[in-house]
Amino acid sequence: MLPHMRQKPFFFFFFLLSFTIWSWWTLDGVVSDPQTTLVTIGCSQINVSDVSIFQGNLNATFQSMRTQISNQSEHFATEQVVKGNNPAYGLFQCRNYLSIADCLSCFDFAADKIRRNCSAASNGAHITYDGCFLRYESSSFFDQSTDAGNNINCGNETRNSTELASTVQQVLRNLEIATPRINGYFAATKTTVPNSNGSNIYAFAQCVETLTQSGCDNCLNIALRNFQICLPNSNAKTFDFGCFMRYSTTSFFADNQTTNINHFLKQGDSSKKKAIIIGGVAGGTCFILIMIALFALYMRSKSSKMVPKGDILGATELKGPVNYRYKDLKSATKNFSEKNKLGEQAFGGLYKGILKNGKVVAIKKLHLSQSKEMEKDFESEVKLISNIHHRNIVRLLGCCNKGQERLLVYEYMKNSNVGQFLFGETKGSLSWMQRYAIIFGTARGLAYLHEEFHVCVIHRDIKASNILLDDDFQPKIADFGLARLLPRDQSHLHTNFVGTMGYVAPEYAMHGQLSEKVDTYSYGVVVLEIISGQKSSALKVDDESEYLLQRAWKLYERGMHISFVDKTLDPNEYDAEEVKKIIEIGLLCTQASPAARPRMSEIVRMLKRKSLMEHKEPTMPVYVDPTSWPKRDASMTHSSSSSNAVISTSILSGR
Repeated sequence: MLPHMRQKPFFFFFFLLSFTIWSWWTLDGVVSDPQTTLVTIGCSQINVSDVSIFQGNLNATFQSMRTQISNQSEHFATEQVVKGNNPAYGLFQCRNYLSIADCLSCFDFAADKIRRNCSAASNGAHITYDGCFLRYESSSFFDQSTDAGNNINCGNETRNSTELASTVQQVLRNLEIATPRINGYFAATKTTVPNSNGSNIYAFAQCVETLTQSGCDNCLNIALRNFQICLPNSNAKTFDFGCFMRYSTTSFFADNQTTNINHFLKQGDSSKKKAIIIGGVAGGTCFILIMIALFALYMRSKSSKMVPKGDILGATELKGPVNYRYKDLKSATKNFSEKNKLGEQAFGGLYKGILKNGKVVAIKKLHLSQSKEMEKDFESEVKLISNIHHRNIVRLLGCCNKGQERLLVYEYMKNSNVGQFLFGETKGSLSWMQRYAIIFGTARGLAYLHEEFHVCVIHRDIKASNILLDDDFQPKIADFGLARLLPRDQSHLHTNFVGTMGYVAPEYAMHGQLSEKVDTYSYGVVVLEIISGQKSSALKVDDESEYLLQRAWKLYERGMHISFVDKTLDPNEYDAEEVKKIIEIGLLCTQASPAARPRMSEIVRMLKRKSLMEHKEPTMPVYVDPTSWPKRDASMTHSSSSSNAVISTSILSGR
């Protein structure tokens, strides 16, 4: 609660109660609905330097936004008050089908809830209700189109109707095209379902008004993909920091609130036609362009020394990140002190830093003195990650390049990594729902890297410690120092081995064969670790004992899946059949043949289904025995020539 509220608690709560009672009724006596069902709330764990100044700025920000809604009859408001060194930035949006009274009521609920649940010193917070969204930070965030706020609610009613599913698909696709082109970024439609005796689909889309058109389009595109898991449910909603979409077979707005989007759909079509016309005109000069290109290629071959040999495919076309000053990062980490060190990762140490604006970040300091290749790795990583935006992938905020120093600045993950909760001091504290969210979110992040980004990205070092957890324990894949880009026309690459024993695929460790199925194998090992609570190599203490993968396979063969589950989990928390299915998915991922392992997009679909397809039964996996790896590489990540290493692989029999 804010300082001035503590001084006058009676007045504040009397006002809130009176306003709430009034807002439940419109002037003509009809019951209103501010739609204050809570979806999510998040409070930053970073404190501002001066609480009183920040709270004064925040109070003024909230008051201004509420005034904008009330006096200007707006459904969207932003404000920033920057007095002193602790500015406050605020954004509020309610659904455009709500009345202004309901919008104000939702704002008051949100403001009260966020104040009561978040510390007065917290430098940021966000809260989402069905009817509105409120967020504040100590730095500007108005242009963020997608962030860690994505939530989806698929409703409870399922209808086995092909017409319904196809109609919903088309309706949502139309909204995705039209909404970014509409002033105010919102649209509501009503569409009749064919052959349904008059059933209708009511749909609504909305973006934060401070976004660019492309930012709105990007956010809605992600929302549209998320809806695929809900079909053919009769209703669903998806919430993000930048946008909101909803559909239902039941009306949730008045017919006179619908938007005619046909004109905006034609704009989209005309843009495509214009591109075709331009392409036709360009085709007329094709011969000349080809000749120029051939000449340029010849000249480029003569000056190939000017091009970095290690440059990754497509990286030169990617937009770079924000540049930080070295002295600011040095100050943020207290001169990279050991007290601020979070750990040692591939190619460098990771430090916690607090920037001048109070924002906490993770700063990765690369060890470039080890190899000349490090500078190339730095350029590759920076260009790559700065263009990857997904809720299950850690966000690169910026970088610093000064002399021999190469620094990467990432968002800070308060809850460390999955490995800490599985094998560290907090072992056994993850619930089944949290474990499932980690399994599903990691699969979704890898599917994006492999199949949805403009080129295939292979991480090469997927393991529990490289999966970070945000404030809500949602997973984010981290540490792309080992990532490489795989050209679309190649099934695999031959490369030196870089990875972590216990997670590495056998074809990669032994022969240097790299494909996206290397990540799939590592993901399967992580899945089995999450379910069992055991590390992949922890159970092998002598010749009579067995590795985790061996144990999982033997139990699967005997139909004793459930014995594999972490004993710290309450059996009432999970469904036994669902757990068995996920164990089988882990085994599918660790099969000997890369071709037999499913693609990550298939794994995402499997996780959504109640059971595996019959033809998806796993075959016997293969495991690389870490004890046969050279001692200097047995316990940590290194890069070495695979041809110089003698590695033993274990065929995991059921005997």
